[in-house]
Formats: sequence, C-alpha cells, structure tokens
Amino acid sequence: MDMQKLELFRDEIRLKTLKELHHLGFGHYGGSLSIVEVLAVLYGGVMKVDPQNPKWEERDYFILSKGHGGPGLYAALAAKGYFPEEVLYTLNQNGTKLPSHPDKNLTPGVDMTTGSLGQGISAAVGVALSHKLSGKDNYTYCIVGDGELNEGQCWEAFQFAAHHKLNRLFVFVDDNKKQLDGLTKDIIDPLDFAEKFSAFGFYAMKVDGGSLREIHEAIEQGKAQGDQPVAIILDTVKGQGVPYLEEKADNHHIRPSEADEAAILRAIAELEAKLGKAVEL
Repeated sequence: MDMQKLELFRDEIRLKTLKELHHLGFGHYGGSLSIVEVLAVLYGGVMKVDPQNPKWEERDYFILSKGHGGPGLYAALAAKGYFPEEVLYTLNQNGTKLPSHPDKNLTPGVDMTTGSLGQGISAAVGVALSHKLSGKDNYTYCIVGDGELNEGQCWEAFQFAAHHKLNRLFVFVDDNKKQLDGLTKDIIDPLDFAEKFSAFGFYAMKVDGGSLREIHEAIEQGKAQGDQPVAIILDTVKGQGVPYLEEKADNHHIRPSEADEAAILRAIAELEAKLGKAVEL
C-alpha cells in the first residue's frame, strides 16, 4: 500500500469531516475524528468496493456500529467518490441523504442503518454469517465504540461470531477512552479489550489507532490467521488529529464556542494548505 497516498487520503477525510460539521454548526466531532485513520485504511485500498456500483454483490461490507461517527464515514464515502462533496453540507438537514446516523436506504455506500448502540455489530455478524453460508468471499468490517461495549448485546454477538468461526469478520474497537458521560474507565471499566476478545474466541491485537501502517499490517495479519473472527483494538484519542479538540474535555458532541470555532477553522486551513501543497508537488 502506498503510504504517502494513504496519508493524503486520511487528511482529505479529516478535512471533509471538519468542514461538514463546521457547516452544520455542531455535532459529534470527537468520535468522528477518532476513526479517520481506520476509515482511510479501509476505503484507501483494503476493501473491495465500487463507488459507481454501491450494491455490487461481490463488495466487502462496512458497518459503523457506533452510528454517531456518521460524519466521519460520510467524509470517507465522499472522498472515495460515492457522492459529490457538496452533499456533505446537507448533513442532518431536512431532506438530506446524510442523516445524523447512517441510513442504508438514504446514503450510497452505507450497508446498514445504525445508531442504536450495540445493534450494528449484531447486524455485521449476521452479514458475515450469510456470506459464509452462501460460500462467498466477502469480508465484513465493523467499527464499534469503547463505550458501546457497555452493551451486553455486543458480547452475545461476539460469542456467536466465534462459535460460527466467522473468520472474514473484522471488528475494530475505537478505544478513545471516552463516551457521552465521561471516561469509559469511570463509567464501566473495560479492562483489557484484547484479553476479553481473546477469551471470547477472537484473534485479537491492539495497535496505535493513529498509525495507518499499524492498522494496515494488523488487517493483513488477521487475514493470514486461521478460522477465528478478528478484533483489532484501536488505541485512539477522541478528536484525533486536531490537538485542540483532543485536549478538550467535553469533545463527544460539540456546539462550538468562539475559541472552539477559531481552533476548528485553523485546523481546516492547515489541512487545506497541506493538501494544496501536496497537489502542487
């Protein structure tokens, strides 16, 4: 995989995420930005997809179980060419194709409607099982949140996936250490996610969720193992890639103050300049 090209794709997704949320005036900045790197790796070359034919039956499937990260997914889809960038600026507006949480009946490239936490992973397991029963080679990729894993339904789905040896199912845990009401360790301490997934029958590993290379290598490693589903724990930061937002305590959902607004506009300008220079080169 061309890392330089992938870095530019990552920057484009991050820029589009910031711009669409800034245009809306509020939204889930923290958890959208913390999944930018994994989205860049998946849509930047790992997944077999065709933006001109979103319902292609041979495609790999992607399900964003933590549906509030929708703005990050929409930015990735726009960057990949599923729809024009201008559509991003209709986010969460009346009549939009981009609702607050992903809807497969509205948005090209969205494979499952999500938003009620805990349910997306169950759907992803069902998709992976259907492919296995049909003898298909499609991979199913799913992102879950660390706070989302408070839901018992998730762990029922993981047990089911391991029992049925769904080795073409990849689960990414966005371990950004925060959820709506505070730090995950203070609400329900998750302990060691990799150990828990291993105990549930997964091939599990933890990587730097800000490293494109580590994420890509983990996926390749997961594909080479045997008959277990794969869990990749992403060590991330809410608001990832924008230092001001990373350090902001209440960065799950933001209605920007004047200081927030100025920082967001600076981040947008920096990314635009960076991408502009890359194009000039």
